[in-house]
Amino acid sequence: MAIFNLRDVSVRYQDAPFALRGISLSIASGEQLAVIGPSGAGKTTFLHTLACAHRPDSGSFSLFGSEPWQLSHAQRHALRARLFLAPQTPPLPPRQRVVTAVLAGRLPQWSLWQALRSLVKPADTQAAYDALARFNLQNKLYARVDRLSGGERQRCSMARLLLANAEILLVDEPLSALDPTLSRQTLAVLQQEAGMRQATLVCSLHQVEFARAHFPRIIGLRDGRIEFDLAREKITDDMVTALYQNDQEMPDNPGAHTAPPPLIMNYC
Repeated sequence: MAIFNLRDVSVRYQDAPFALRGISLSIASGEQLAVIGPSGAGKTTFLHTLACAHRPDSGSFSLFGSEPWQLSHAQRHALRARLFLAPQTPPLPPRQRVVTAVLAGRLPQWSLWQALRSLVKPADTQAAYDALARFNLQNKLYARVDRLSGGERQRCSMARLLLANAEILLVDEPLSALDPTLSRQTLAVLQQEAGMRQATLVCSLHQVEFARAHFPRIIGLRDGRIEFDLAREKITDDMVTALYQNDQEMPDNPGAHTAPPPLIMNYC
């Protein structure tokens, strides 16, 4: 069953050029796919459009069989609670403790009173510890967020994802600040978690080799348009080269098949 259906969707920012141009695709329940392309291709806008953060300027967009922008604010808010959007730069309050930041993944499930109480006394420190442990970050449980490195902040955001009761996981460049070993580990945890809960995973990546090695379906974006949407075995080195042609983000080894401003929203 298709969770997302986009037909000729275009998105722009005020008077700027279109960030997405005529996007048409469907994404099935439980599917795992990667989105690749050079910087400025529209990958982040694509994820935020799926997350109902950007309203399309034209075309049709449906989620769980409903058109989000035809719903009331309350109905759209309830729909968003079924998503988890993890921006490339996690919107983590700098003076907050890591344990509190991770437990914020449960905010859509909590009442206002539960959320406020957890700010004073974290509601389930063991759950936060266990989530951090899957990313080798458990020793940072009570550290302040502003004391974390960029890579640690990214993994903290991924730990928060583990505590979210979401059916769709939208992850923007989760490996950008990680070394190859941590990248492999982080990607493995994300895919394992999505598989365990039968959640849909859409992940944007700059690391083409990781996309081709680990995701069965890959979408190539350039200049806001889909250049290809194929099973990984059908993607050739020439197609990847053309996708990044004349771009400084061109990967060093596009043929490898083995791994070598954020929105602050209630469902992040």
